[in-house]
Amino acid sequence: MDSQRLCSRQGCHRVAVATLTYVYADSTAVLGPLATLPEPHAYDFCAEHVERFTAPRGWEIVRLAIPEPVTTLDRDDVYALADALHQAEKRDADTVDRLSPRRTRERLGGDDAPPPAKPGLHLVPDEH
Repeated sequence: MDSQRLCSRQGCHRVAVATLTYVYADSTAVLGPLATLPEPHAYDFCAEHVERFTAPRGWEIVRLAIPEPVTTLDRDDVYALADALHQAEKRDADTVDRLSPRRTRERLGGDDAPPPAKPGLHLVPDEH
């Protein structure tokens, strides 16, 4: 079962991001974060319908902060990400091998060449 709720507006099939409730005693419409559970007297709206919402004449609208929707990765995205990381790791391993002190010394003239500088970050102790 899909855990995402859809917009309550007729004909809209987008994912809901906010919940609208009415406080009839105060003539107030409250737009806020998507309710944890669907409420029978509330309406779930997608981002577009949240932006376009207008209250009935004479009513006040209270707009609460709506967090950005969390995007989830589907299986293909996860595999693509894992493949990209694997390729980067392989490329880094080839670079390290190509720039190793032994290989660098061979390129610079054999055993008579000066040792290469150590690449990377170095730990510098704090002086107290």
